[in-house]
Amino acid sequence: MPYKRILLKLSGEVLAGSRKYGIDPIVACKIAEKIKKVKDENIELSIVIGGGNIFRGISVSAKGMDRVAADYLGMLATVMNSVALQSELEKLDCDTRVMSALSITQLAEPYIRRKATRHLEKGRIVIFAGGTGNPYFTTDTAAALRAVEINADIIIKGTKVDGVYSDDPVKNKNAIKYNLISFKEVMDKELKVMDMTAITLCKENKLPIGVLSIKDENSLLEFINGKSTGTIIS
Repeated sequence: MPYKRILLKLSGEVLAGSRKYGIDPIVACKIAEKIKKVKDENIELSIVIGGGNIFRGISVSAKGMDRVAADYLGMLATVMNSVALQSELEKLDCDTRVMSALSITQLAEPYIRRKATRHLEKGRIVIFAGGTGNPYFTTDTAAALRAVEINADIIIKGTKVDGVYSDDPVKNKNAIKYNLISFKEVMDKELKVMDMTAITLCKENKLPIGVLSIKDENSLLEFINGKSTGTIIS
């Protein structure tokens, strides 16, 4: 198995399912089941989940709200999603910890790098909430930062599409899927994989990124086992 410690990045919209807003408990349960399959492979697993299904700071900011306030509300949304996912994982007997960059001690432990690493070594799933704890940074950047800090082998981004394409495959049926692509190509072609800060951080630290469809039943497990699902950015 090529990966011993991974960071899984999920968008908040994934938890909404077919809804446009909020958390669909059935979808959250299915995602938890997919995560458990990976955990059962004795992989040290951490997760960062966005908050776009509840509140998207940059969008609200564009409509007139103060950007800093909007971003903090977005961070709180990630805490809500993290606690919801933790609840579903614990129903499956997965020992899980939520660690937040924001201080919310009733719901989550404060993020401490050494403690997070220790949780992983003990076989616990760690969910990093609250983004970086700073405005103007996305959860993509938070995922890249946490992955570098805990010495993850790879970031796996679970999305609605099954990899990285030359164009939006929904709008352009002739879009080409990449199985393997370099960071430089992603940056030069301005492919919308993760924000540029996250891509740069991964590139500088030689941290590969895997992109796959979280909707597919076994895509995550197959990717972990080295099968050619999704795209690898390296």
